[in-house]
Amino acid sequence: MSFDHIPRRIVCLQPSATVILAAIGELGRVVACTKYCPDVVPEVADSSRIILADSWTANAAQIIAAQPDLVIAAVPYQESSVSEILKAGARFLGLAPRNLKDIYTDIAMIAGLAGAGGCGETVIESMQHQIEDVRVKSRDSARPRVFCEEWGKPLITSQPWVAELVAAAGGTFVGEPGRQISADDVLGADPEVIIAAWCGAGDRVPLEKIIADRNWQETSAARAGRVFCIRDEFLNTPAPTLLQGLDALANAIHPELFPRTKGIRQITAVPTTALPNPAA
Repeated sequence: MSFDHIPRRIVCLQPSATVILAAIGELGRVVACTKYCPDVVPEVADSSRIILADSWTANAAQIIAAQPDLVIAAVPYQESSVSEILKAGARFLGLAPRNLKDIYTDIAMIAGLAGAGGCGETVIESMQHQIEDVRVKSRDSARPRVFCEEWGKPLITSQPWVAELVAAAGGTFVGEPGRQISADDVLGADPEVIIAAWCGAGDRVPLEKIIADRNWQETSAARAGRVFCIRDEFLNTPAPTLLQGLDALANAIHPELFPRTKGIRQITAVPTTALPNPAA
């Protein structure tokens, strides 16, 4: 049987696509990826793969140089970026997941394109089982209010899939997922756990500063020292990587049930007044 219809040279402009291909055992098809992909798939950090611009800064010449027969990118993105992708002339798959169901669909779709549909189903089932295991373990516990943000200026709540993981970990998500929210509205909701996972920031969110600058010192979370940074890629990569984010969320929300894990950092001190502005 001929398998000529299966892409042999895949360009990933989105880390989640690289994670999915690695999870289904098809990483060898990835000939080029972004500089962010090694953060979630260390195996791609070698000289055999081209590093190119991501979904938001796509460059047609870079894509053409990789000679792909499939490009996988994320949407929404700037019109100029999609134009660059289309100019490259390769088949193009755009991903725009909002929730866990969408992510499972993306895994199944990428696995099907790579001729590994069975592996894709195995990955999906494994994710579902691990999430359900956490849900069952936490279901009889109190459900603290959890504010989780993916960006600080403007203040934006984490995506719907994160809200689903917060619920599975035994928390109640504060605000509308994936939407801008004011610091005063968060203060009014009085979260018992605050989690920051800023896109592109890794684990470097300045927790003490954001609590002080937003006057959140009197929130239940700040007074109890339950303010955390979870690595960006663990919560913002819509792929099996989210299981690491789930482990971190579970520990932050119910440390009495779930052990400390990698990728999570807790506040060390809560300032009582706003920190001085170094530019003043």
